[in-house]
Amino acid sequence: MTKSSNIKTRKTLDIIQPYSPGKPIWEVQKELGLDRVIKMASNENPLGPSPKAVKAIQESLADLNRYPDADASVLRQAIADQYGVAKQQVITTNGADELITLISEAFLEQGDEIIVPSPSFSEYDFGAHIMGAVVKQVPFDEGFQYNVDKLLEAITEKTKIIYICSPNNPTGTYIARKEMARLLAELNDILVVFDGAYSQFADEEDYTDGLEFVAEGQPVIALQTFSKIYGIAGVRIGYGISSEEIIKSILKVKEPFNVNTLAQIAASAAITDTEHVTASFNANRKGRDFLYLNFEKLGLPYTETTANFILVQIGANGEEVYQQLMAKGIIVRYGKTWGLPEHIRVTIGTDEENEFFIDTLTEILNPLK
Repeated sequence: MTKSSNIKTRKTLDIIQPYSPGKPIWEVQKELGLDRVIKMASNENPLGPSPKAVKAIQESLADLNRYPDADASVLRQAIADQYGVAKQQVITTNGADELITLISEAFLEQGDEIIVPSPSFSEYDFGAHIMGAVVKQVPFDEGFQYNVDKLLEAITEKTKIIYICSPNNPTGTYIARKEMARLLAELNDILVVFDGAYSQFADEEDYTDGLEFVAEGQPVIALQTFSKIYGIAGVRIGYGISSEEIIKSILKVKEPFNVNTLAQIAASAAITDTEHVTASFNANRKGRDFLYLNFEKLGLPYTETTANFILVQIGANGEEVYQQLMAKGIIVRYGKTWGLPEHIRVTIGTDEENEFFIDTLTEILNPLK
């Protein structure tokens, strides 16, 4: 036994599970010896990054000897202008994941409780566990629909945060505006974290991205990201919008240079790239409808989505189908990690990717056709 094995970790680490991302393309190519691999697992933008962001990065490479702007002043002002809020209401972070952790560090203490829908994004649990807080999971209703009454019933005197992921990852379902308003009407000293990472893909009339409730002065912080519709996941940039008071509290636990220079520059350009956003939205809607149609032809139940991915029920052989898709060069997410072993989550891709996925899935499910 080495001396290092005597070093004791915090007890909370016993229940923390590291985040498990989808496999990268290069790893699958190397493992399986494949030339062609498409990734439909991580909800990335299949059209690529915002061209304006790429151009801005290329023009800024000569200044990388300088530290980033610790205040991210230009980017925060660009976000504030986009949403019609004050710059002091905006915080930028190294992806929305970091912001979730910072919120936990700013507002949670040992023994506090958070409420999360289930299944949902695992980083909410991670942030709470780091602080020694308790996670109370509230299952969705049938069809993965939010039930506000169940959320309210889960509240105790120890509840500090309620997470609302809408559109929800991995289900693609959302909370309606009137239901969000009903939830907030019953709350007083509880922070609501509204994760709208996929909000730009939502096209339902009663959808809200949470910002209207921030404007009302409700205890809400709205999370957003540049990773999805803007297509710059590789530089890691997320942000939150809330009251100035809530943002000030989070800034106290933020590292000074948490958002790198290229991320700030890329995001400042991407947020003005309406052409790329529109093209991404339209491509996603077209691909969604194509996948819906073909899932119906295959007799596969699916959950209607407001995001850029679809949760589809394969059946008892879900893991086998997932593995066979991988063997044929298609990376999707297997649902077992969310307690959904009969499901896979597939990111909506380009026309070519969607067609290749459906052709391959059909071949796996109906090998004699």
